[in-house]
Amino acid sequence: MFKKAVCLILVLSSLVFLASCGKKEPANRLEEIKQRGYLEVCTEPYFAPNEFIDSSKSGQDQYVGYDMDLAKYIADEIGVELRIVPLEFGAVLAGIAEGKYDLAISALAYSPARAEAMAMSKGYWFGGEGYGFLIRAEDAGKIESIEDLQGVVVVTQSGSVQESMYNLYVGKSKEFKLVSSMTDGYLAVAEGKADACICSVGSARLYAEANGGLYIPDFRFDVSDELTGTRIAACLEGTDELMEVVNRCIDEVIASGDIQRWHDEAEALAKTMGLMD
Repeated sequence: MFKKAVCLILVLSSLVFLASCGKKEPANRLEEIKQRGYLEVCTEPYFAPNEFIDSSKSGQDQYVGYDMDLAKYIADEIGVELRIVPLEFGAVLAGIAEGKYDLAISALAYSPARAEAMAMSKGYWFGGEGYGFLIRAEDAGKIESIEDLQGVVVVTQSGSVQESMYNLYVGKSKEFKLVSSMTDGYLAVAEGKADACICSVGSARLYAEANGGLYIPDFRFDVSDELTGTRIAACLEGTDELMEVVNRCIDEVIASGDIQRWHDEAEALAKTMGLMD
């Protein structure tokens, strides 16, 4: 009886060993994704038309927008399921830099600091009105330039390309505040907690038109080409093969016109939901 038990243990141990030998450790992030069967994408889903929540849907289907269409395209190209992980924007940046998630697709703009902390794709969307700042309507004519910003309270989103612009172009102000989302920055200006919010003009204009009492001066930051375009990010380690797929997908959706179509469809949906004017 004892010999039979020992033999059974040896047989089972051999089977476990053979099974473990048959399963190779993934050589890189792309192989890991294929092996597990899903692509995990983190995003802050509150920035229409890039990514937002359709409350008429549930589960993974509730995350919509042209960034989400692009995420699905990439997952299909790899041949795996897409899993969206909703996060606050700061957690998106930290999570992707630390390799907790496969990709960050969340209206990301390029900045030198981001490029040092994460791998960044080619740009896939170049629309918008550039970068400027939002102020209260009562301050129109008072805050119109970088010099004016240096004498007031300025706010922008933590970890954003706009924070880099403050550091690069403004440098100092009466007070500089960082908030977790751009909407919080707009609200800070509206409520008098800050005087100006450095922002993407297109996004700020939508907020100003929807809420009133706000104004966008004609000033625009002189941004180099490398800072333009919305990008996808990944961890720096082991993602070269994954980013090759991402960049190939970006080339394809630009050439086919899919990215423009997805943008227009997402914008139309956001307008019907009252998220955009």
